[in-house]
Amino acid sequence: MLNYVAVLMMAVVLIAANAHSQIMRPASTTPQGHSISVAMTGSDPQQRAEREQVAGRIAERQTQLRLDTEKLVALTTELKQQVDKTGVNILSMNVVKKAQEIQKLAKSVQDKMKNAY
Repeated sequence: MLNYVAVLMMAVVLIAANAHSQIMRPASTTPQGHSISVAMTGSDPQQRAEREQVAGRIAERQTQLRLDTEKLVALTTELKQQVDKTGVNILSMNVVKKAQEIQKLAKSVQDKMKNAY
């Protein structure tokens, strides 16, 4: 069971690092490096509104990823503290539930990253 927790914690750290690297990317570019221009002069107002909506969704997604990643870090810290408190051959149900919660949130973050654009 401790091996499961260790592997889960490593996966969360890797996902958090990946999320952090994506969050640190400037909001004005897509992963492919294309520029997102919200205020183009001389363009159709409808196109401008669509670009603003896309830019808003991207900013909202990045904010949500940042919050989810911070929550993952907090949960893994709590899990580590709980595992350190338990005995060698004993794991409480709280530890198992916390690991499942981390796994679910990590999967959610991973899916959000895959379906980014």
